[in-house]
Amino acid sequence: MSGASTPISRSGRSTPLHFRDVVHDVIRHYRHEKDSEAHRIFRQSAGHKPKGALPQTVNPDEETIPGIEHPGSTGVIYCSDRAMANGFSYASSHEWANLGQGAPEVGQIPEAPPRPTSIPLPVDSLEYAPTTGVKALREAVANLYNQQYRQGKLSQYTYENVCIVPGGRAGLSRVAAVVGDVYCSYQIPDYTAYDQVLSAFKRLVPVPTALDAKNKYRLDVEQIKKDVRTQGLEVMIASNPRNPTGQVIEGEDLKSLVDTARESSVTLIMDEFYSWYRYPENEEYGRSVSSAEFIDNVNQDPVVIINGLTKNWRLPGWRVCWVLGPKNLITALSQSGSFLDGGANHPLQIAAIPLLDPERVLQEKIALQKHFKHKRDHVLKRLEELGLKVEVPPVATFYIWLNLEHLPAPLNNGLTFFEELLKEKTIVIPGIFFDINPAHRRNLFHSPCHHFVRLSFGPPLEDLDKGLDAIGRVLKKAKKEGGHAFGHSYKKSVDGVHQLDKLI
Repeated sequence: MSGASTPISRSGRSTPLHFRDVVHDVIRHYRHEKDSEAHRIFRQSAGHKPKGALPQTVNPDEETIPGIEHPGSTGVIYCSDRAMANGFSYASSHEWANLGQGAPEVGQIPEAPPRPTSIPLPVDSLEYAPTTGVKALREAVANLYNQQYRQGKLSQYTYENVCIVPGGRAGLSRVAAVVGDVYCSYQIPDYTAYDQVLSAFKRLVPVPTALDAKNKYRLDVEQIKKDVRTQGLEVMIASNPRNPTGQVIEGEDLKSLVDTARESSVTLIMDEFYSWYRYPENEEYGRSVSSAEFIDNVNQDPVVIINGLTKNWRLPGWRVCWVLGPKNLITALSQSGSFLDGGANHPLQIAAIPLLDPERVLQEKIALQKHFKHKRDHVLKRLEELGLKVEVPPVATFYIWLNLEHLPAPLNNGLTFFEELLKEKTIVIPGIFFDINPAHRRNLFHSPCHHFVRLSFGPPLEDLDKGLDAIGRVLKKAKKEGGHAFGHSYKKSVDGVHQLDKLI
């Protein structure tokens, strides 16, 4: 036989060289995860252990309520908990730079309409709202989408195509609750909450596709068509514009994706919360993106759109959002909402109606795009000055997907980088939270997102500079003291009732 010889083990058995190398590599990386303090803290947090037969609890040694299992926290929640362990509190949040927040700044920005300062409370608004939402708001949403994306099209949205929901996650949960036993396609990296949705709603069988930085994390529609044929996909979920990479599917690519859903009978669930956050270089401000533009028939095309006031209108505290889709979907969402969440806040739904006036919306869009483009450019410039050039700069959203791979170990992984910045009163989100991995079995060091962090330029500019200064201090320390100065001495999380009692 030609080729590489097969080594003989001490037991006398032969083992193919490549297989033995794979085993050694797995063992080596597993040891690294155990030996990393930042990774151990993550795994010890409830819901983050590899999923198996035993339920996960805050502390397995404590008596807990039978049958309760922790689903695992989204990135922002875990990072907030870790920040609190390091002294963060909402009362003293001004002392911290929160570059991890998944929300935009909510104050007045240049050229934008005035922020809402009061909310009317008519007596009728003190009653429950319908689980599908206030009719006048549903009409306002339908009219806005028709004006923005469906001018000249025969098929138009009506209020019957709109369901108002108390937040984007509630919208996702309502949709997931009415989906049958299907293969569900998703991409890596993507929005952290998809991990929990795919874990909790077990009728959705997750089918991942990894996106590549070499292609600017572009969604390959031809590959999706092939997956539909070969894997029997029936549902696809995606954020667009894309969290955390800051890229966007638009134009012919978006049209092809919607066409594929229609022609292949695949339900396309589009999370469009960042649809206004586009940063044009050679075109006018004020354009936004939505798959609604390419739908033929609003009651037949299997396209579901989730959006709301949270990001575009910069009102995350209102929890007023919507799901847009065929009429028969909306009736199903009314039923799932009746037992999942009960509906959105009634007075705030009424207060939201004038905010959807198309002229006001255009003014909001232009102001938002100018302001956030300025912040994006400022952060990218400062990162480059720190030696952290962003490989794929964002063209949408308010996130930067930062690769740390070239930094000295152990700063070159997102979890350790995150823990070191907590010491400097700065929060970022480790990349592993965007590795949608519902079983949590993948070795963290094997994750394609392991060497990344997500930075948000959602906060005000002064907060961004505070956080960038902190990153600069960490990098300066690494240059002066080397890698041995990092990866240890992290504070324990505040987990469990007994530990909380000690703090109260």
